[in-house]
Amino acid sequence: MMKFRTRFSQLTALAAVGLAAVHVSPATARDRWTAEQAKTWYAGQPWQVGANYVPSNAINQIEMWQPATFDPKRIDQELGWAENMGMTTMRVFLHDLLWDQDPNGFARRIDTFLAIADKHHIKPLFVLFDSCWDPDPKLGPQHPPIPGVHNSGWVQSPGTAALQDPKQYPRLEAYVKGVVGRFANDKRILGWDVWNEPDNPAGQYPGQPKNKAELVAKLLPQVFAWARSADPVQPLTSGLWGRGTDWSHKDELNPVQAVQVAQSDFISFHDYGWPESMEARIEQLEHYGRPIICTEYMARGNGSTFDGSLPVGWRHDVGMINWGFVKGKEQTHLPWDSWQRPYVLQQPTIWFHDVLHEDGTPYRRAEVELIHRLSQTPPPGTAGGP
Repeated sequence: MMKFRTRFSQLTALAAVGLAAVHVSPATARDRWTAEQAKTWYAGQPWQVGANYVPSNAINQIEMWQPATFDPKRIDQELGWAENMGMTTMRVFLHDLLWDQDPNGFARRIDTFLAIADKHHIKPLFVLFDSCWDPDPKLGPQHPPIPGVHNSGWVQSPGTAALQDPKQYPRLEAYVKGVVGRFANDKRILGWDVWNEPDNPAGQYPGQPKNKAELVAKLLPQVFAWARSADPVQPLTSGLWGRGTDWSHKDELNPVQAVQVAQSDFISFHDYGWPESMEARIEQLEHYGRPIICTEYMARGNGSTFDGSLPVGWRHDVGMINWGFVKGKEQTHLPWDSWQRPYVLQQPTIWFHDVLHEDGTPYRRAEVELIHRLSQTPPPGTAGGP
């Protein structure tokens, strides 16, 4: 049975689950959590270990959530596999166009997903916006995977057209306030990742704005403010990513990173390097005195593995969410270089991301056993830990 750290009574008394809308004026919206509030929240959770999740039969977040392709049965099966290996969270991407199209229908599907996740003792971390991959998202049927290419169908939110058009910002604001407000008191949700890799240039696709980093640096603080105006009981974050910068020195942060550090209730980050890189990043971020979750890691061919990085996170009591769960239409078992050299004639020597085959069998049984073993033992220095 999962061993939990000591829970705090004020956290277990959070408001009831449900779809009732929350109407909160900005005057009553909460501030950014103090470091102590964030630590109290984190101490009330089990050690967070999980994956970035899209069902194996969906190529992207739109296909996952659209009415015609939303598949509760498949989600239930795959989250059951996650529960059996000891996972406690999943990082799950939403999309502004889905809310714009049908907010009540989208909310019902989110509630269905939460019911399934809760059944399997998994608390998702929901992602509101994402600057990676295709900058021209569209509703409706999504194109099939490009043969041999990693993540060939993922889409940005907001798309380039919306990002460059301030007239669309009220629509984006309505989405953030709407979805966070609808679930602001839902204890089944771990937290809100307000924007994934906001200034990622997504260089695989042409026609992106040259001033993308400047645009998101101005919009990101507003997104944090919109989410906080709904007064959620769950924490907010946005993950640091990229190479080169020492994140412990505020004067070395770029404008987007500065907002992420200043506005996140808990600190999150991405690292796809060797275990030494993971440990260095954690030690830099411990400087801020807040809980830390690594929301993306594990690229076997790049030196980032479960064997190397997962124990590092566990020793530091850092939550660990790897990229990819079940091999499928996303094709993230293929490496990044497949964009230049598609794997159509032969498969890569090793899988890049992902944990399980489509039938639920492990790609490497030792990895699943490691996840299960560490998930059953609280990290050092925590209640019940070694």
